[in-house]
Amino acid sequence: MTAPIALSCVTIDSADPRRLAEFYAALLDWRIMHSEDGYALITDGKSVLCFGFVEGHAAAPWPDNPTQPKRVHLDLNVADIDQATDLAVSLGATIPEFQPGLNPDWDNQLPWGIVLDPEGHPICLNLRE
Repeated sequence: MTAPIALSCVTIDSADPRRLAEFYAALLDWRIMHSEDGYALITDGKSVLCFGFVEGHAAAPWPDNPTQPKRVHLDLNVADIDQATDLAVSLGATIPEFQPGLNPDWDNQLPWGIVLDPEGHPICLNLRE
């Protein structure tokens, strides 16, 4: 029998952890647990999202390219893509031109939109009924 393993948090590499923590805390309506120049954590009381400083960090481009594919991104469930997009933009996100999920071309797939956080990491806003 092996010892139990549980996820502690997901850490996103960042040029400015404090700024990203403020953005995601406001977007998700979570609270900031810890914030300093090198590391920041936010939580909803159950899950934790962390941001760690990496010198010279730049997010991978969106959409992917063969020389620099994205490493990780967040998928968020939303009741309304337009409202979630507007909120994210009001907090500092941008809307990329490439939006592959607004009109999905396969059966039973609900639409999703993409925004880029203030450092350029993609966030999928998945419509959930």
